Amino acid sequence: MHESFWVVTCAVLVPGILWASWIDYRERRVPNWLNAALAIAGFATQAHFFGWSGLATAALGLIVGFAVLIVPWLMHGMGAGDVKLMMAIGAWLGPWLTFLSFCVGAVVGGVIAVVMILSSGRLWHAYANLLTISQKVTSPSTVFSDFGSAKSFGETSQLLPYGVPLTIGTLIIFFGQHWLIG
Repeated sequence: MHESFWVVTCAVLVPGILWASWIDYRERRVPNWLNAALAIAGFATQAHFFGWSGLATAALGLIVGFAVLIVPWLMHGMGAGDVKLMMAIGAWLGPWLTFLSFCVGAVVGGVIAVVMILSSGRLWHAYANLLTISQKVTSPSTVFSDFGSAKSFGETSQLLPYGVPLTIGTLIIFFGQHWLIG
């Protein structure tokens, strides 16, 4: 990764996703204006440092960010702000690092979810909700319905602000890639 690109990314993307993560934690939403600003800045930075190939990298990263989270959103498992945040991250990191960031973020999200379940004493609620989700995904009539959606569980679950694990996954991949590989 080009050293100057890394510096600009550290100066813009890192605080941007940390801010998005904080807002998501506090308000359970990521503002559209922040996601749009991050995506536009990613495209502009890619173009500045890498020209047309940077624009292509940003576009492919944005597409990967969309692709990895659109199905969970369509299934009412997360908010659209999380999808847009992953797309904005993709504009900066390109397709491969975006995919890796998502994968690490998914693992981090799973760990956070388990900690949330165990610390709140809702193990049996989580089990019942998991059975509902299993029913949801096995029936074509319910897979994309509100049945078994994240919000439908009400008091039996806590909503995980998914911007937090996405941010953690992105930071791990970004800094790991820079320090270990580049």
